[in-house]
Amino acid sequence: MTHALVTVTLLLALGVQAASGAETIILDGSTGMLPLATALGKAFQEKFPDPRVELGKGLGTGARLRALTEGKIQIALASHGVKPEDVRKGNLKVIEIAKGAIVFAVNASVPLADIAESQVCDIYSGKVRGWQFLGGPDSPIAVLTRPPTEVDPQVIREKLACFKDLKEMDTVRVMARGGDMARGLAETPHAIGMTSMTVVEQSRGQVKALALGSVPPTPENVKSGCYRLTRDFLFVVTAEPGLAVKKFLDFVLSLDGDRVILANGAVPLR
Repeated sequence: MTHALVTVTLLLALGVQAASGAETIILDGSTGMLPLATALGKAFQEKFPDPRVELGKGLGTGARLRALTEGKIQIALASHGVKPEDVRKGNLKVIEIAKGAIVFAVNASVPLADIAESQVCDIYSGKVRGWQFLGGPDSPIAVLTRPPTEVDPQVIREKLACFKDLKEMDTVRVMARGGDMARGLAETPHAIGMTSMTVVEQSRGQVKALALGSVPPTPENVKSGCYRLTRDFLFVVTAEPGLAVKKFLDFVLSLDGDRVILANGAVPLR
């Protein structure tokens, strides 16, 4: 084998090794955060091919922090439920990347733009079962909800007085994961459900958000507090994250990251 051929062969081998050894950042946690995290990961990857960004399928509160401290994931996705004592115990750091509106959203087949708080409670309790009673079409309302331990219903029960002790009717469909709610709203005619503005923006017109009491969930209303149903979008990392994670965080918290956040229905902190 000639010297030149040996050199080319070695370079090719090194190239394969470098590619296969590329660092991977794994994000996992709150299913309600996965749509925004996915959009940020995709935008980052378009600008920087390395490190690779991968998204999990969702982890509960305790599981996500365990996975982070054990090194199985590099960024835990969270909203509510991150206790300061768990952060201290795990030597972790919480980074708020955005705020988002929690909305009552409907399938595109529903020709309404606004709903009152009392009307929402009447729908979920079963007092109102048809859209015609709210000025809509003569059709039954398909009501979708999330498990009571999830962020969306927790915020709603905290902020809407009539929802606090409300017993949802037996026919309400419980959507276990954020993605289930997104698909349910997009695919079910005459449906209403609780979700995020990120899901609405990513639905390509299949799902639309309702103003609540004539207050639309705009970025301005979220920032000012006029729109009250909001959640935090949090990244939890180790106290000293690696260079790959820092590179991704720098992108997320940059103007480029802000543009991705806004385009996906959330509100950057700046």
